[in-house]
Amino acid sequence: MDFITLLLIAIGLSFDTFAASVSTGLSISHIRFWQGVRVALILAFFQSLMPLTGWFAGKQVASLISDYDHWVAFGLLGALGLKMIYESFEPESKQENADPLRFTFLVGIAIATSIDALVVGVSFAFMEINIFWSVFVIGAVTFVVSMIGMLFGKQAGGWFGKKMEIVGGLILIGIGVKILIEHTM
Repeated sequence: MDFITLLLIAIGLSFDTFAASVSTGLSISHIRFWQGVRVALILAFFQSLMPLTGWFAGKQVASLISDYDHWVAFGLLGALGLKMIYESFEPESKQENADPLRFTFLVGIAIATSIDALVVGVSFAFMEINIFWSVFVIGAVTFVVSMIGMLFGKQAGGWFGKKMEIVGGLILIGIGVKILIEHTM
């Protein structure tokens, strides 16, 4: 997988964390830099851990479906993209008493926003990919996007949160189509 495709996957996966970071910036407008770093590190850690976990699980079954692996990758990325687009139209739940800086809250948000990365990790198992480089890129992009999201939420408000999930979904669908085309041509 080339670097641009990996970067696009990382960006697509980071839209959920962007929305969570914008919400954090909105709810705590006085957030300090090191608090923001802590939030971004936790989000990036789980966003990196999930594809690695998915990759290990996918490697266990990769040899069984190697003739159809491109269809599996296409199906997983396409379904994930459609799910992200669908969820962008759902109303947001109100969590008025939640403290977005509390560790347990952050871990819950990190896990919830990185489930998609688990599925991507499974699809990585069917491709020629350096998983450790991929995990690093996904984590780094998530960290930067999370920091930008908190700053954006702090400064500008939540204008784009749900719309960014649509963009992320479209990116993942596009990458799935690209994989399918590359393997069937």
